[in-house]
Amino acid sequence: MTTPPNEDRKTLILTGASRGIGHATVKRFSSAGWRVITCSRHPFPEDCPWEMGPEDHIQVDLADPANTEAAIAEMRERLKAQGSRLNALVNNAAISPKGPGGSRLGVFETGMDVWQKVFQVNFFAPAMLARGLVEELKAAQGSVVNVTSIAGSRVHPFAGSAYSTSKAALAALTREMASDFGRLGIRVNAIAPGEIDTAILSPGTEKIVAEIPMRRLGTPEEVARTIYFLCTDQSSYVNGAEIHINGGQHV
Repeated sequence: MTTPPNEDRKTLILTGASRGIGHATVKRFSSAGWRVITCSRHPFPEDCPWEMGPEDHIQVDLADPANTEAAIAEMRERLKAQGSRLNALVNNAAISPKGPGGSRLGVFETGMDVWQKVFQVNFFAPAMLARGLVEELKAAQGSVVNVTSIAGSRVHPFAGSAYSTSKAALAALTREMASDFGRLGIRVNAIAPGEIDTAILSPGTEKIVAEIPMRRLGTPEEVARTIYFLCTDQSSYVNGAEIHINGGQHV
């Protein structure tokens, strides 16, 4: 594939890029010729084979509002090479704290400091990023995709109360953003993955798989393909949707 001139390339900003769904999303967009600016808590790994990774990676702690604001300023600076246009923002980063031995943290077991950190990363950071980059998204008539979860609509056996409620709040935020951002020509949608075969699966997942109509886990690549669809003209009239990616688990 011939890479278009720098100012003509479409650009994606992706949080939580280091593994699982995020890593598969990087590969899907970069294979289509997009510039991908990745964001994570960790520095860019030296052993990663992705050629453009080091210069297009931003280390940011989304649990820290001040650090998040600084990262947004850095993103805006880097987007100047694309005429200050951003075609897609994917809010994928999330944390799901566990108790001893990986146990589920319910309402009573979750300290207020944990509640606040989970909501800062899973809910407030996506709002901050979208608001902070709205002019760049508007210039490109871009798209925002928020990664929610099947846990946002039911009590999940592994995902804790703080994680689940933060994802439910993110789904509601997606609807609000679709209304407000849609008037600016920016589409905002969400994907709600179920049990995806990533490193964060908990012991006992096989019991859930037996209840999924398709009788298997999803793959990060399947999720990445849906994210790509929502960020391209193929979904040009899709706004305010939350797409379930769970093999029918939600039914």
